Amino acid sequence: MNNPLLILIMTGVGFYVAKLWRDDMRKPHPGGLPGTTPAASRAIWIAIAGALVILAVETAGEKALGIDQEQSKMTWLFAIYSVLAAPVIEELVFRGYLVIEGKGKAALWGGILVASLGFALIHQHLLKWENGFVFMSTPKAWFTTGILFVSSLWWYTARFAPWNPSRSLLPCMVAHGAKNAGVVLVKASTGFMGGLF
Repeated sequence: MNNPLLILIMTGVGFYVAKLWRDDMRKPHPGGLPGTTPAASRAIWIAIAGALVILAVETAGEKALGIDQEQSKMTWLFAIYSVLAAPVIEELVFRGYLVIEGKGKAALWGGILVASLGFALIHQHLLKWENGFVFMSTPKAWFTTGILFVSSLWWYTARFAPWNPSRSLLPCMVAHGAKNAGVVLVKASTGFMGGLF
């Protein structure tokens, strides 16, 4: 997403959805947004710790594979979106609406695997679709897509683990934002942050 206007619109959508989610959590009602239950701080910290471990593996793995200099540049505007708005939108969609509940554990985890694959692919590292579909079979594309898949599995785990008995999306949203903030810090420290827009 390179269009500053689109990034601003999506950031606004993320903030608005976060407000709706928070309102539903404060005053639950039938038909509210998914996962709008409070979460214990323990669940949030466990989710953050797991996300940061995945980030550490990603960073070390890129260095070990010699692909750490193949990162894309990120603008500061997109960084704000990726840390504050994208986690709300993506968690609500993937760990909220795209969950098969009430059909047994096999259906739940089968759906999680399929949705995690979709989550990894929409980030356009392995498949790009700006000018039609292009398959990017490079070590960087495979590695980054794999990390996104694992990240998605972790956020599903944070939603359905015993340490989050209310199945709140809050640990998922906060951990997703923490991982994205870590990516911004890594990019900033290695010269891959661009201008404001």
